[in-house]
Amino acid sequence: MKLLRDILDKQVVDREQVKIGKVDGLVAELRPGEPPKIVAVELGSITLGRRLGERPGRWMARVAARLGGKRHAEPHRIAWNKVRDIGVDIEFDIDVRETAIFDWQDWLRDHVIGRIPGAG
Repeated sequence: MKLLRDILDKQVVDREQVKIGKVDGLVAELRPGEPPKIVAVELGSITLGRRLGERPGRWMARVAARLGGKRHAEPHRIAWNKVRDIGVDIEFDIDVRETAIFDWQDWLRDHVIGRIPGAG
């Protein structure tokens, strides 16, 4: 398997097939004398910003922390050992409702979209 080609930018779904987002980054553990080991995938604008460079990554982290608090200053990580299946999508053995991944969408729905006449 070629990780960058086969994993990066693939759709991520939870155990109920709810679309969570796309893989924006891979987290590897470096081990002396052994090949790197993938330990997690990262999703979200902070990791996407980091792919563009150090400055965009730091800027996205500051914006996320300012808008969402300290818990949103880091990318969303899902442990690699939670992978159930790699096919068209990557299925993880998690329930997205138990994570903070949809916090922004929930906030927008409750505070913006819900206030638009006729949107509710």
